[in-house]
Amino acid sequence: MAAVTAAMVNELRQTTGAGLMDCKKALVACEGDMDKAVDYLREKGLASAGKKASRIAAEGMAYAAVVDGVGVAVEVNCESDFVAGNDLFKSFVTDLATVIAKENPADVDALMAAPWVDGKTTVADAKNELFLSVRENMQIRRFQRVTEGVNVPYVHMNGKIGVLVTLDTTSTDPAVIELGKDIAMQIAAMRPQFLDKSMVDEAFVAHEKEIRLAQAKQDPKNAKKPDAIIEKIVMGGVEKMYKEICLLQQAFVKGEGEDVSAHVAAVAKAVGAPISVKGYVRFEKGEGIEKREDDLAAEVAKLTQG
Repeated sequence: MAAVTAAMVNELRQTTGAGLMDCKKALVACEGDMDKAVDYLREKGLASAGKKASRIAAEGMAYAAVVDGVGVAVEVNCESDFVAGNDLFKSFVTDLATVIAKENPADVDALMAAPWVDGKTTVADAKNELFLSVRENMQIRRFQRVTEGVNVPYVHMNGKIGVLVTLDTTSTDPAVIELGKDIAMQIAAMRPQFLDKSMVDEAFVAHEKEIRLAQAKQDPKNAKKPDAIIEKIVMGGVEKMYKEICLLQQAFVKGEGEDVSAHVAAVAKAVGAPISVKGYVRFEKGEGIEKREDDLAAEVAKLTQG
């Protein structure tokens, strides 16, 4: 059995939103397995599915742009919010998007060797030069480049989130770009995990049913209900889940009762041409990166002693 450490309890708490003692109990019961501990807490009704997507913040900038018709999303990390707000750092990120669009690098290593916007140096050279000015380590973490369809970018809160939406349509009506921006804002705010419910992996659904079934059976209100009724309750919960985690099934945040797919259809009818959402990229600054221990470290340590 793996020893349950303060860091493990802290991580589980941040991931699930459950209480510290509950997190410790879950880790002990699951012999230190983090994924099993998350499920344990969910089965006990102490954590929600949405909390599983929680991330620990790091500094830097997530950015999206369209350069000569090519859509680009990129994330660059740094050590402090002071540097993240520096104009030199911001310019580096925006110029980096231009390089990605133009050079089509295969990965971050290839990007580092690509020509910089000045045509004289490389991305690595530009990054090193920026370091001399800001004196902080920086990391080009990830990027995505999209050449097909109509790409619409959106940057939320000065680089906290960068979203790139790709639409498939022949229409050149300005309403298409407005639609793309509305959908991008939806993605930034609602954080969908899938484009459409047809794309949700069967194993994901089966796992979710298992968790929800355990929850339903532990609910005192269901104690006398037959299994068939409980199964219907579970399936109803799964259908509701689709409306939370799938973009096209989510309620359109700027609409009145319609979901995103219905809004797309309405705009398509208005412009007189088919429109479909081909895909999207959502980068949130620092997601999945543990930058530093938070103020709960001492409190968590006490719980894991003895």
